[in-house]
Amino acid sequence: MRSKDRISYFYDGDVGSVYFGPNHPMKPHRLCMTHHLVLSYDLHKKMEIYRPHKAYPVELAQFHSADYVEFLHRITPDKQHLFSNELARYNLGEDCPVFDNLFEFCQIYAGGTIDAARRLNNKLCDIAINWAGGLHHAKKCGASGFCYINDLVLGILELLKHHARVLYIDIDVHHGDGVEEAFYFTDRVMTVSFHKFGDLFFPGTGDVKEIGEREGKFYAINVPLKNGIDDTSFTRLFKTIISKVIETYQPGAIVLQCGADSLAGDRLGCFNLSIDGHAECVRFVKKFNIPLLVTGGGGYTKENVARCWTVETGVLLDSDLPNEIPENEYIKYFSPEFSLRIPNGHIENLNSKSYLSTIKMQVLENLRCIQHAPSVQLLEQEQNKLKFIVVMLARETKLRSVKSVDLDIPRSLMGFTGSVAIYIRFHLIFIFQILMKMSRTLMNVCISIPKTSTFSVMTNIMTVTMITITTWKMHRINIDIVFSGAMANDISVQIVDYSKLASNRM
Repeated sequence: MRSKDRISYFYDGDVGSVYFGPNHPMKPHRLCMTHHLVLSYDLHKKMEIYRPHKAYPVELAQFHSADYVEFLHRITPDKQHLFSNELARYNLGEDCPVFDNLFEFCQIYAGGTIDAARRLNNKLCDIAINWAGGLHHAKKCGASGFCYINDLVLGILELLKHHARVLYIDIDVHHGDGVEEAFYFTDRVMTVSFHKFGDLFFPGTGDVKEIGEREGKFYAINVPLKNGIDDTSFTRLFKTIISKVIETYQPGAIVLQCGADSLAGDRLGCFNLSIDGHAECVRFVKKFNIPLLVTGGGGYTKENVARCWTVETGVLLDSDLPNEIPENEYIKYFSPEFSLRIPNGHIENLNSKSYLSTIKMQVLENLRCIQHAPSVQLLEQEQNKLKFIVVMLARETKLRSVKSVDLDIPRSLMGFTGSVAIYIRFHLIFIFQILMKMSRTLMNVCISIPKTSTFSVMTNIMTVTMITITTWKMHRINIDIVFSGAMANDISVQIVDYSKLASNRM
């Protein structure tokens, strides 16, 4: 158990200065209110505070289509009348308006989540916070539900560079459809969303029957709830499901989206959660001591959003905060009580015990269909074999000037798919990096793959080879891929870009 968590906190004041419009429920000003409340409780003294970089278009295009990113980059309010077709194509309009500094706004909140993931990857912190992030509805080729760029998907893609499995948890009142959709076909990310479902509530997805497809089957978990759920029911269900998820899936990192529109009294919400009930979910996830990236999300009663995320910052810091709000720049917004906590709501709880029990049993039954934990030992064994190859190659390149390398992939590595295949890709990239950096005279690389290899693994290795060599094309390296006992022209290979692990569900 860690003695004390190292926490990195990301904030840029410019993110709270944009304006969606006079009648729009999204008020980025809530982020300024949150930050000043955090400062008023002196929580900044217990964290490392960073101003995030503005994500580059190429970073945003790791998930989003390049044409969509380019359009966001150039569209402005005074020019939007010229692009009616594009506005419709990318779903920009009433819910997702074009406003001044839109693209910079996206760059800041996405940059914060990407930076948070990178600090976790580099083991520079245990918990990373970006309250400006959590915009979980954005799709690969368009905006949705007040969200333009899906920073969560970008952050998860960053975490996947260092972790075989990433768990995404969403406690926003709305279904985390954009994140689920991005990883619907993979077992490398498990998405778990607790949300209101039914009555045509936005976005209309998130039924318990939506469980993922292909390799991702059973790795999308949805907990659909009805109006009025309270602290006791919500936290009991949350703890039961998340405990089993972590026990079964054994993630290397967790991303927790803390949308505050699930609080009682939210302008667009319909739950009865108090701030303490909402924060209890954060406290519970923190106890697992797994690298944790925490973001904001929805939340449309802005003073309660600021209260909630300040309390949850305190929870992550193991700091109890007094209920009386200290003097700060936005103190007037918390009148007349000037208190940090809010009471539970009074909406009728339509979630009966039998309904919640049925949902819980369905989710737990789906979890029984996956077996990730038993493969962990095997995965580590194969990693060690690959590390041995890396060490030997590094030693070889130090001893002499290398003009040619024969890389014989062990037969034992070839029968694996899923996470093991992903590890093979990343370690092969690492091998090539060593070769390129340590031997400027390297001219030929021969990769020998056993005939018994599965087609998918052979494709993976060929693809990662092409991508790697393209990256270091200035070396002009010749690549030969030899299938032992088989003719290369017997195999048809489709080259795909594995830097984009997320896909769009059609």
